[in-house]
Amino acid sequence: MAEASSIRPQSSANIEQWHFEADVVVAGYGIAGVSASIEAARAGADVLVLERTSGWGGAAALAGGFIYLGGGTPLQQALGFEDSPANMKSFMMAALGPGADEEKITDYCEGSVEHYNWLVDNGVPFKESFYGQPGWETPFDDGLMYSGGENSAPFNTIATPAPRGHVPQMSGKRTGEKGGGFMLMKPLIETAESLGVRAEYDMRVQRLVVDGERVVGIIAKQYGKEVAVRARTGVVLATGSFAYNEAMIQSYAPRLIGRPGAAIEEHDGKSIQMAQALGADLAHMDATEVAFFGDPQLMIRGILVNGRGQRYVNEDTYPGRIGQETLLRNENQAYLIIDEASYEEGCAADSSTPFFRFQPKWVAETVEELESDMGLPEGTLQSTVEVYNRHAARGEDPVLGKKKEWVKPIGSPVAALDLRNFTAGFTLGGLRTSINSEVMHVSGEPIPGLFAAGRCTAGVCAGGYASGTSLGDGSFYGRRAGVSAAKG
Repeated sequence: MAEASSIRPQSSANIEQWHFEADVVVAGYGIAGVSASIEAARAGADVLVLERTSGWGGAAALAGGFIYLGGGTPLQQALGFEDSPANMKSFMMAALGPGADEEKITDYCEGSVEHYNWLVDNGVPFKESFYGQPGWETPFDDGLMYSGGENSAPFNTIATPAPRGHVPQMSGKRTGEKGGGFMLMKPLIETAESLGVRAEYDMRVQRLVVDGERVVGIIAKQYGKEVAVRARTGVVLATGSFAYNEAMIQSYAPRLIGRPGAAIEEHDGKSIQMAQALGADLAHMDATEVAFFGDPQLMIRGILVNGRGQRYVNEDTYPGRIGQETLLRNENQAYLIIDEASYEEGCAADSSTPFFRFQPKWVAETVEELESDMGLPEGTLQSTVEVYNRHAARGEDPVLGKKKEWVKPIGSPVAALDLRNFTAGFTLGGLRTSINSEVMHVSGEPIPGLFAAGRCTAGVCAGGYASGTSLGDGSFYGRRAGVSAAKG
């Protein structure tokens, strides 16, 4: 009960002293927070950011850096790819559901080109270079690649394929340490600072302050001392997901129990709980993205089978979709079946994730022998490979629709990589917000003075995912939050 009561809102009438004050107070200095800060400052507001850690960046600065943009961005056009807001919407509605927010996705697609230009105008660099190989991200400094399975089944039959993974140009990237996300955040932070945005670090937000029904501030702890922060026109919550809140994972997304969070430990869901204490509505709290620890350059050259020896996903699709199919619908059971020639070819290819290239656990001269060694039911893997090879001899995959260029019969010797339990995830659900980033009460009305963006909200993803949608809608709706909060 002590923890529950500490999250409940506090009346401003009980505040004896405001330790900090600004027009707009932003909780979190990741991609949503910095975008909100820039737009609020440009709208004439005095802006103060409260950041839990000792520096800016959040999960965004450690990310690969994809920003999901399309509809005909200058980078798409320069590289010869045609796209439109309607085409982009068709893909996103199919890939990010079920239950995707059509109003929000329509809004996002229609504003995508302008958002790309906003990023460029604020110093984010994009190289006019396309990376067309399978991968989690480009190992080089290319600016554009497919990042959501747009060019693979079933989505390539629903919308015209167009690459929308826009990556800030950066050399010397280190995945998970200093990726393209750093080169996204750095110029935006510099822009915010040039506009006079102030930041207070080591600030752990605790609860919201209200005057009647209106949010007018935040209670936080700085170096163990409780401080009150007044927001004259609005509060923006931008503190990330709940991937590292064990109790919330158990309640809302239990399939991630025991899976390492593909996020940062500061993603503890506190903003969600603080707003819930005011009656905020939630959406898609069970939705999760699932990272799969397999190298796409290997997976695409073999076939993935489950614990019954059956294929369950086209191997040339977005790796995050493979992860979701593996964990959520196949009990986290996955094996990669690949012959020696294809394995060696995949290991020789450029990759951003060479550390996902594992040694085979089983090797055999025949599929029958491999099946026995793996302990699979007799005949299951043999029939799977026989059907695959029969169609692959004609360059076809009528079962799951893998593209012709990657369809090749599995030869001998043949191996199996044990990829069971090789998944991690992060949450996609959160506060329900309007297209103006207002936090919505369960009544359907906005909560006055409270705005939110980023992974603490239910953004454009309702279940499915594409790399870049977190940084994309975090920055897009972060901007909206800043404008709305400045207006009050």
